[in-house]
Amino acid sequence: MLATEQLLETLLGTEITLAMIAERAGVPLTSVYHFFPNRNAVFIELARHYHDALGQLTHQPLTTLPTTWQNYLLARHAEGRDYLNKHPAALRLFMGAGVSVEVRTLDLNGNTALAEVRAQQLRHHFDCRGLDDLAEWLAIAFGLIDGIWAISYANHGRISDYYLEESWHAAVAYLRRFMPETLKMKNFDQHQHNGMIFD
Repeated sequence: MLATEQLLETLLGTEITLAMIAERAGVPLTSVYHFFPNRNAVFIELARHYHDALGQLTHQPLTTLPTTWQNYLLARHAEGRDYLNKHPAALRLFMGAGVSVEVRTLDLNGNTALAEVRAQQLRHHFDCRGLDDLAEWLAIAFGLIDGIWAISYANHGRISDYYLEESWHAAVAYLRRFMPETLKMKNFDQHQHNGMIFD
């Protein structure tokens, strides 16, 4: 995976061959073929690796718990943005030109799973009674965010602070169709101690 990641940092996916991956990894080409029949299979596995890492990241506690659902979403999305900016290969894989259908499908499925996690987190910290379709709304909001981040990547090769904020505004504007402006926090004192969140 590391060899493919390194190649994707500077090359388009269409420019990468299994032979190049084998050479960068320092292994025989036959060894690569043993696990991956084509380069797209390598990209799918790498995409799965990135989504697993993002999933682990979203389960990490925030150092400070935002007191509004809007700012909670911003804090979590900023984490994801920072991770992607630190992994240029992930940005190219998910947002570059020529993304395969399989990688795109994996990315969409990953976002759906992430929306489920985010809904659970919001329900844990805020009173979300009556918001039965929260995960579905969040999945659609994540689609808006992805689209805006793709514009940032196309223009700047990264997700800038400006586009992070614009994507957050778009997501919040959509979610306000269903969610009240204010959600009551739950058990704030139990969540926060000396600035750390134990979630």
